[in-house]
Amino acid sequence: MNPLATAGRVIAIHAEAPPKPAWGAPCNGCGVCCLSVPCPIGMLLSGRRTGACTALVWDDTQVRYLCGVLVGRRDALPAGWRPLGGLLQRGARRMIAAGVGCDCDIELEDDAP
Repeated sequence: MNPLATAGRVIAIHAEAPPKPAWGAPCNGCGVCCLSVPCPIGMLLSGRRTGACTALVWDDTQVRYLCGVLVGRRDALPAGWRPLGGLLQRGARRMIAAGVGCDCDIELEDDAP
């Protein structure tokens, strides 16, 4: 990800989202990566190369963001893609490098006064 491409952009993050982990640290569901740039599956489903992925879901129980494709949430998919949910789910772990660690190099600014 090119940090210059995201410089000055504002992304809406759930108020209870965990803080973004350091590069390489385990994912904690902060959502920064998916709220700014969809992964290859997210680009396919969202039809966009920037901005929030439409498959990203907030989980009130876990108090974190989750990849709707990865966790098998068919409702996170556009209607036409729902029959392929199982296939997409199997490929999602590899395509988003789940379990590898944070690969989002976006630096956040605190907007609190």
